[in-house]
Amino acid sequence: MNQEWIIQSRDHRCAVTGGEFQDGDFFYTLLYDEKAGFRREDLSEAAYRDRPSDAPEPFSFWRSKFEVPPPGAPEALGKQTAEELLRRYTEENLPEHRNARYILALMLERKRILKQVDQKLAEDGTSILVYEYGKTGEVFLVPDPHLRLDQMESVQMEVAAQMATG
Repeated sequence: MNQEWIIQSRDHRCAVTGGEFQDGDFFYTLLYDEKAGFRREDLSEAAYRDRPSDAPEPFSFWRSKFEVPPPGAPEALGKQTAEELLRRYTEENLPEHRNARYILALMLERKRILKQVDQKLAEDGTSILVYEYGKTGEVFLVPDPHLRLDQMESVQMEVAAQMATG
């Protein structure tokens, strides 16, 4: 799978109506697999309900509750967090970071920072885990490398070393 893994943040307004989401509103995220990469659309419940029957089918979709993002905390210098490292590896999209991206996503899921909202098969048969970052609604697409148990420890040590050194 040679697609770019662009992190796309949750929008603050409906892609169809342009109306702003209010704190507590429910909305739908639709993810489309296009030639240029994945495209995200956030729709109000009404816009989702009123979609035409012949509208293109999304690669993945889910319903979320809009929460106004809290003000950003000042960034600490030094060690990288698992979130920062996952973002960097996702943006770089290097094959040698595939296993680390998977481990980082699992770590963040376990801490309830990321939520797996879907799992899909790409055209080439790759299993893609679709995660949503709770605070911002960003979407992370993480290919499942199907690690064996005997591989997990070395990848976890690699990730821990990278986080410690930055």
